[in-house]
Amino acid sequence: MDERTKNTNRKKKYNKKKPFKTEKSKSDFDLIRLNKYIASTGLCSRREADEHIKNGFISLNGKIVTELGLKVKPDDDVRFNGERLKKEKHVYILMNKPKGYTTTVKDSFAKYTVIDLIKGACKERVYPVGRLDKNTTGVLLLTNDGDLTKKLTHPSYNKKKIYHVSLDKTLKKGDLIKIAEGITLEDGFIAADKINYVVENDKKQVGLEIHSGRNRIVRRIFEHLGYKIKKLDRVYFAGLTKKGLQRGYWRLLSDKEIGFLKIGSYK
Repeated sequence: MDERTKNTNRKKKYNKKKPFKTEKSKSDFDLIRLNKYIASTGLCSRREADEHIKNGFISLNGKIVTELGLKVKPDDDVRFNGERLKKEKHVYILMNKPKGYTTTVKDSFAKYTVIDLIKGACKERVYPVGRLDKNTTGVLLLTNDGDLTKKLTHPSYNKKKIYHVSLDKTLKKGDLIKIAEGITLEDGFIAADKINYVVENDKKQVGLEIHSGRNRIVRRIFEHLGYKIKKLDRVYFAGLTKKGLQRGYWRLLSDKEIGFLKIGSYK
């Protein structure tokens, strides 16, 4: 092969065109799943929206749709039984949850839910972010902002929570160290980020900082070591505290607090 042929082959190799990539238009990024759009209007949950779609109750730009997974633009005409649906404004409510209330929207077995405490607060359909069990008190956020809820509750985001724990007996120093270093429960290893006595002369009162959102995790940690929790109060969640908020009362978040939540400028 002569030098001229080598040069020609070299040019062919380096002049090979790369596959053409198209950029997504701005409108492509605005598309959202139909069930998510319906849920954002406050009509129902995403799961219930899927049922409405399958049953033919939803129309999109004048046509009945029954296919799941469709995507829509914010200005599309989406209707339920002929009535147009519009996205709700986002609402953010901070509550100091009292004992005896379940953190559910509907519960046929519960006498009281936290929704009973905010009747008249807003016309939008809000729901609790995460769960506190019936006998746990303290900081609870309620909203209709699905994207924020996912950020605050999904395990991968690891949001800090601080609890004031009142025990049935003195917490031994050795057990305190075990909780700090980590123990293994039925669903895996868990360690507190920080733990200490609230006051030195009352070792039944413990402050616990943890990121895990596993079910009843704080109660299970102490039960594993032979303690019963008499009172459990969440004093911090996602940068929010119950300062100035009496038990059972609520308030709307300020614009500044909402901004902090959305940009995640808290631990």
